[in-house]
Amino acid sequence: MFMSISTTGSAEAPATDLGFLLHKHPDKVQRFATSHGEAHVFYPQAQDAVCTAALLLDVDPIALVRKVKGGSDGGGRGGSPDFALAQYVNDRPYAASSLLAVALRTVFRSAMKGDCPARPELPGRARPLRIELPAVPANGAGEGSGPALVARLFEPLGWRVEATAVPLDEAFPQWGESRYVRVVLASDAALLSDALQQLYVLLPVLDGAKHYWVAPDEVDKLLAAGEGWLAVHPERTLITRRYLARRWSLTRAAMERLELARLAEADDREVEEVDNAVDDDRPEEDTGTADEAGTPQDAGATDAAGTTGTTGTTDGTRRQSESPQPSLAEQRRAAILAALRETGAARVADLGCGQGELIDELLKDARFTDILGVDVSMRALRAANRKLRLERLPERRAARVTLTQGALTYTDSRLRGYDAAVLCEVIEHVDLPRLPALEYTVFGAARPEAVIVTTPNVEYNVRWEGLPAGRVRHADHRFEWSRAEFRAWAERVAAGYGYTVELRPVGPEDEEVGAPTQLALFRTASDTGRTTTAAAVPAAAATATATATTSTTATTPEGGEPR
Repeated sequence: MFMSISTTGSAEAPATDLGFLLHKHPDKVQRFATSHGEAHVFYPQAQDAVCTAALLLDVDPIALVRKVKGGSDGGGRGGSPDFALAQYVNDRPYAASSLLAVALRTVFRSAMKGDCPARPELPGRARPLRIELPAVPANGAGEGSGPALVARLFEPLGWRVEATAVPLDEAFPQWGESRYVRVVLASDAALLSDALQQLYVLLPVLDGAKHYWVAPDEVDKLLAAGEGWLAVHPERTLITRRYLARRWSLTRAAMERLELARLAEADDREVEEVDNAVDDDRPEEDTGTADEAGTPQDAGATDAAGTTGTTGTTDGTRRQSESPQPSLAEQRRAAILAALRETGAARVADLGCGQGELIDELLKDARFTDILGVDVSMRALRAANRKLRLERLPERRAARVTLTQGALTYTDSRLRGYDAAVLCEVIEHVDLPRLPALEYTVFGAARPEAVIVTTPNVEYNVRWEGLPAGRVRHADHRFEWSRAEFRAWAERVAAGYGYTVELRPVGPEDEEVGAPTQLALFRTASDTGRTTTAAAVPAAAATATATATTSTTATTPEGGEPR
């Protein structure tokens, strides 16, 4: 099993710097023991102009068979057909596979990490690279194979790929091609550490099998080696599934973490900032809904007299007062349900569903036949699944709900076709420069007939006991709008996307500062005439919605829906 890595250089930046990066001296032949044989590193050429390092893995077939039969490391249990006749002749000693990937990690561990204490400036310097692999198995199993599969995996990473199928026998061309490919990868500027990490992941992917049992810690290995490139690779699903030996549970766990990494990178944020919908030290019943960024909302409020049942709290914990009333979170959900019933919607998307409080209420009403819950945080979605107990519900009722991961700042075809969409305490968690992207995703691309948006009224903050002046209600709020600011935004969005909008207060209304929450009901022109009768709206919900404060009608600008 053979692989070579070549680079070019000059007198000022000699190609022999490759020796520093690999931590292997060009004048020496070095030998390393592996669990399946010996790895040898040597340099066929080492000059200032060009330098080539070679890795030769001499697999011991007897040791390999013993591993498979003894099962000390679970070898062969991954389902590879190459081990079916392991006691006889097979390709494992010759074709680049997971055996070579493990040898790469053993021999070039520091180089893969980008460590070079002797010349710390070298690892971050891109250089010309050429990598040759004489025999690589490229098995498809219905997912592509041969040179085409090699190109699908390496070209998106910036490599120029030369992949040539190896004939079964050159003396008998009529026999056709084998499943092996000669691979040459070339780049004018690449980091050696990136190249080694990519090979470590993609060699087993091309082979479609591993020589050892794929345990849960393989997910961590995959994500560590794929950091910076796997989350944005167009074939990340294929790579993840094949690397993890098609183990569904491991693949799902890895894909969840990759999606979070992709969204975090797109927003230039840390993964922990994105997946923070569930506050681990707060009970689930005390958290509100979750936003687009996966952040819990304020779930309770109080008026100046402290008579709402949540006196003086901003975290949603309820304290008994003389006249207990529904918390602000409950009043908010009642207002949303009332608005949905007015529109006659049957298919509803809860965008930023968090832990599923609103979905739980929607499930209680048979008129809502198709409910989609979307959140960027898998932690929130898992909490929602626990709260809703979907696996314990009757089959027909559970079938009404779909929970899925997604970010509202990216267009998503799964959001189309719904009668109504709800953004409950979501927009204030989105950075203002990114708010237009959310607007287009919801009002432009998804374009439901009705959209319900709720957000805090910053004017009401002065009525919160214990909330310092100038502070927002939640640490993750990027902004909180006054009634005038919310009205201006709602009217602009309605005019831009061809909706009407009606603004309503939610919660106890103060003469001076208004209600703690403000609600906007957007409706398309085709939906305006579908309002249900007032008798269809429960009295408690109708009371919570109060009366409309403004209404505006707009049409789509010439040229269609703006992006």
